[in-house]
Amino acid sequence: MISIIIPVYNQAKYIAQTLDSIVAQSYQDFEVIIVNDGSHDNLDKVLDIYFAKSKAPQRFFIIHQKNQGAPAARNRGAKEARGEYLLFCDADAVFKPQALEIMLDTLANNQQAAYVYSSFLWGRKLFKLGPFDAEKLRQGPYIHTMSLLRRPAFPAGGWDESIKKLQDWDLWLTILENGGTGYWIDQVLFKVKPGGTISSWLPKMAYKFLPFLTNVKKYKIAVNIIKQKHQLV
Repeated sequence: MISIIIPVYNQAKYIAQTLDSIVAQSYQDFEVIIVNDGSHDNLDKVLDIYFAKSKAPQRFFIIHQKNQGAPAARNRGAKEARGEYLLFCDADAVFKPQALEIMLDTLANNQQAAYVYSSFLWGRKLFKLGPFDAEKLRQGPYIHTMSLLRRPAFPAGGWDESIKKLQDWDLWLTILENGGTGYWIDQVLFKVKPGGTISSWLPKMAYKFLPFLTNVKKYKIAVNIIKQKHQLV
């Protein structure tokens, strides 16, 4: 079974689309754990309406907690998860109908991989991530959070709750240090809405030629934090 863990903070307007795309999957052996991370919009009302119409409400579990940030919400969901596989899903993402099936089949055919990841769309922009490369991963982040992970490969300490930015890079580096590698699926399996977790994305040239931009400064600080933690400096 796949445990799909969705941390949600004030994303009531997107969550139904995300859940619809999960319910429509060709692979149906999953549970969905929604962690309400202290939202103060109308999330509870939206979920109540959604589950009242759902044909399989028993697949969905809701956890409420005070706002602690996405890493803490993901860890809480992972603690409650029952599946052999974990997928940490953004609350503004929409899956292609065969995404779970393709991910699971790819893992089955690549037993050496701790997780599989795919290309994706951010609005209309394509992020074609490319084959797994340990050295490339050490140099910078390029693998999205929404990857299918074998449960035993998930670090004992979970997501580092002290990391505020580039949390996915930190996770994949930790798994790499534990001997785990990823495998790239050369397909677009989901899309995310601009304005969410990678809303501060900028073209590569901005980081080289526009160092005075606030987002560039924040990004470089976050990169240094991760590199120091993993002794990459």
